Amino acid sequence: MFEYYYHEILRRTIISFGSLFNGIEIKHDDADDNVTSIIKVPLAYGPTQKFLARLQQSPELNKPTSITLPRMSFEFTGLQYDGSRKVTTTQTFKSSTTGSGASIRKTYMPVPYNMSFELAVFTKLNDDMLQIVEQIVPYFQPAYNLSVDLVKTIGEKRDVPVVIENITMEDDYEGDFTTRRSLIYTFRFTAKTYLFGPVGSNAAASKDLIKSAKIGYIAGGYTKTPTRDVTYSVTPRATKAYDDNAVTTLSSNISAELDVFDVVSASSIAENTYIIIDEESIYVDKKTDNQLFVKRGQDGTSPTEHVGGAAVNLITATTNDMIEVGDDFGFDGSLI
Repeated sequence: MFEYYYHEILRRTIISFGSLFNGIEIKHDDADDNVTSIIKVPLAYGPTQKFLARLQQSPELNKPTSITLPRMSFEFTGLQYDGSRKVTTTQTFKSSTTGSGASIRKTYMPVPYNMSFELAVFTKLNDDMLQIVEQIVPYFQPAYNLSVDLVKTIGEKRDVPVVIENITMEDDYEGDFTTRRSLIYTFRFTAKTYLFGPVGSNAAASKDLIKSAKIGYIAGGYTKTPTRDVTYSVTPRATKAYDDNAVTTLSSNISAELDVFDVVSASSIAENTYIIIDEESIYVDKKTDNQLFVKRGQDGTSPTEHVGGAAVNLITATTNDMIEVGDDFGFDGSLI
């Protein structure tokens, strides 16, 4: 059931989410409204508790040699299935692979999942926090579409809505007068992404075999009780001898043009059936004793010479049940 594949979808979404907040800056002004400093707020990946512990253990973080406030951290906290975006599980779409060896591949529709994120903002000054908040929240109304290259091999790029769920605030100001103050705002987001299964090759895409197909045509014009004029039906048929079902051999050599030849015994071969000699598919139109009247080069094969004693394989119902990936079972879907 399972096979190894890795599209890095979760990793790509996490990186894309973090990139949203990687360029936030704050400014400090003097009494004359002149800008005295511009600080780019550093962003790191990790749980909030990690940075809270650092604040408590190193109260003098404003030293030039230490990590200073403000700072931000984000973390991927959960993954939930989203049934509201579910599509038919057997539905597929075709896409072309990227690179020099591009080809068309069939891929199952992705599975919708919601990724939960937490963004924590730490500041010492309230004005610093308000500057950061105002640079974030206006873009989420309540969602911001983030373009993510989900599956690079097929160039599948989708807009992933990032929805802001809530914001919690905490003013940690406990202890004596010398205790360091830390403002902590926690933003919770949900990214509505998609997870893809393995991308099949051309051969693997043929695993979804069509077992039968019917088309009905209605005769006449508009009527409340239409009658069916004719129904076309297609049944899959093998074009190769998978079970090596040799029922007889050729009596003598035959050329590529010969459409009448003898076999050692034609008792097991019925009229209006297919036989395989070497790689050539041949239709048996009729037979007389051990003599076969045939149509050469069927199912896209080419008439070739065959030597006497070559095995004659018969396509039977058992062979049809052994249809392999890549066999178009006798029809290609085109109308003739």
